[in-house]
Amino acid sequence: MVQTISAIPHQLPPNNDMRTTRDEQSLQDEIARLKSQLATAHHNLNSTTQPPATPLSTPSQHNLLLLSDSALPLGSFAFSSGLESHLAHRPTRHPRPIQPFLSLSLQTLTTTTLPYLLAAYRSPTRLQELDDELDASILCHVTRRASTAQGKALLTVWERALGKIVVGGAGDGDEGGDESCRAVLAGVLLELKETSTAGMQKKKPKTTTFINEDDDDDDDDDDDDVIIPHYHFGPLWAVVTRALAIPLHDSAYVFLLNHAKAVVSAAVRASVLGPYQAQAVLGSAWLRGEIEGLLRGNWEVEVQEAGQGVPVMDLWVGRHEMLYSRIFNS
Repeated sequence: MVQTISAIPHQLPPNNDMRTTRDEQSLQDEIARLKSQLATAHHNLNSTTQPPATPLSTPSQHNLLLLSDSALPLGSFAFSSGLESHLAHRPTRHPRPIQPFLSLSLQTLTTTTLPYLLAAYRSPTRLQELDDELDASILCHVTRRASTAQGKALLTVWERALGKIVVGGAGDGDEGGDESCRAVLAGVLLELKETSTAGMQKKKPKTTTFINEDDDDDDDDDDDDVIIPHYHFGPLWAVVTRALAIPLHDSAYVFLLNHAKAVVSAAVRASVLGPYQAQAVLGSAWLRGEIEGLLRGNWEVEVQEAGQGVPVMDLWVGRHEMLYSRIFNS
C-alpha cells in the first residue's frame, strides 16, 4: 500500500508568475489594438471635416461653371433658334421628339460659328477681322441679330462681373488667364462705347432743307470710313473664355451645350417638353455624344470652309418674323 502511494508523482502548484506575465501581454495587445482603432477613427473624422490638401477645382473650372450657368444674363431665353417657327410650319400638330430638331440646330451652329470661335481662341488679336467675316457669312438677318445681341450681353457681363473677378483673383495666386485677351476685350468695350456715343450724336431730326450735292458726297465718304464692329457671340465667347483660362475644348463644348440648353428651354415654354423630359434630354448620353461628334468632325475646319450645313434652318429662322403670334425673338 505504501509503495503504491509513493509511485504517484507529486503535482506541482501553479506558477503565479507565468500566469501574470500572460495576462499582462494580452492586456498590452488589447491596448495596442484599441489605439490602432482610435487612430483610424481620428483619421476618418479629419478626412470628412477638413478640406483636402489639393483643391477639388481650379480657377478655370470655377469660371467654366459660371459660364455654363443658365442664369448668366445673356438673353438666350428670348431666342428659340428657329424652334417656334419650325413648330408653326409643321404639317402635323402631333407631338414629336425634340432630338431631330436639336441635332439640326447644333449642326447649324457648328458649321457656321464654331470655326470662327476656334480661330478667335487661337488668335485673339484677329477678333475684329473674324467678327467682320462672320457677319458677312451670315445670310439670315434674324440669326445675325440674335448673335450680336448675345455678344453685346456677354461684353456687358465681362465688363461688370467676370473681368473684375479675374483681375481680383490674379493677385491671390489664381490663374489670371491671357493678358492679351483682356487687352483685346478692353479695346472692344471701348469701341462699343464710342460707337454708341457716335450713334446717339449722329441722330438728327429729319428736315426738308436742300443741301449741296458735293457736301452730300463728302458725308457719304465720311460714313464709308467708319467701321462699326458687330460683336458676334461666337468669337467674343472664345476670347472671354481664353481670358478666363478655360481650355479650348471645354470652351467649345460649353458653347454648344449652352445652345442645346437654350433650345430645350424654349421647347419647355412652347409646351413641347415637360421640365423632367427636358432634363432627361440634357443629361442623356445621346446629347453628349452628339456634341462630341460635332466637335471631332469640325475641329480642323477653317473659317474659309465655314458655311450653313442645314439650309432649311435659315428658312425657319427667317420666317419667324412672319408668324401671326410669337413668344420668342427668333
